[in-house]
This record gives sequence, C-alpha cells and structure tokens, in this order.
Amino acid sequence: MSKKGPSKAVDVLSKLSAKGRKRPDVPDAPALAGMIVEAIRSKKAKDVVVIDLREVSEMTDFFVLCTGESDLQVKAIVDGVRESIKDAVGERPWRTEGYSHRQWVLMDYVDVVVHVFDTERRDYYSLERLWADAKIEEVSDEADVVALLK
Repeated sequence: MSKKGPSKAVDVLSKLSAKGRKRPDVPDAPALAGMIVEAIRSKKAKDVVVIDLREVSEMTDFFVLCTGESDLQVKAIVDGVRESIKDAVGERPWRTEGYSHRQWVLMDYVDVVVHVFDTERRDYYSLERLWADAKIEEVSDEADVVALLK
C-alpha cells in the first residue's frame, strides 16, 4: 500500500484558517472589517472599537467591538451586519453565538470577529483591557477612515 497525501479533512481545515483563506471574491481582512464598521455605524452603535490582532494572535486578524443600548438595538446591529456583508460580498458568519439572549453576540467571519455587547456586558468583560497588547483604535462617529484598516 502506498501512502496517501493529507486527508481531505486536513485540506478543508487549512482552507478555513484565518491565514489560509484567500478566495478572490472575499475581501481581505482590513476591507471586511471596514465594511463591518460601516454596517455597525449605520445602526447607531456606541463605542465602536477595532482591535488589530495580527501581531499578537493567530486566531483572527481583527475584532470589531460595539455597544447597543438595548436588546432591540443589539439585534438590529447584528442583523444589519449580517445583511450588509451578505449583500456586499455574499459572506455569512461562520458562526454566531448569543443572538437569542442579545447581551453579547459574537459573529465569526474567520478573519474578523464582531462582538456586539449590551452596556453592562461591555463594561464587565472589557475586551480592550484583555487585548491591551494589540493595536486598538476607537472609531468616532465622524471618522471617515479607520487608521488600523489602511
């Protein structure tokens, strides 16, 4: 019997990794994060922050964090991001967690992970503090450009 190459499962997993996914129809991580920031801002989210994890972690390239002031606004932000990215580039989150509770919703787009918090959870978990070694940029309502995404 001859040895076969890597299994199909290993091949699929390597294509799903944040660093290995390079489909031409999907924007790169900074462009995708920029689209997500715009979708979040269109729903009037508060405290929008982009965390660049490329130099401190292999798990993903960017976190995009924001706060909704009510459970209805959290839902609207998540729905808005999902619809906007699907319409723009045909991508859906690989996984979404917390949607039914609307206190902390995580949307995993592999290269970009979106965290939509209610005010209480945002203050309690303070992801900016946990990832303080990464580059962090607060996105003002008036900002035309997010410097970390250039």
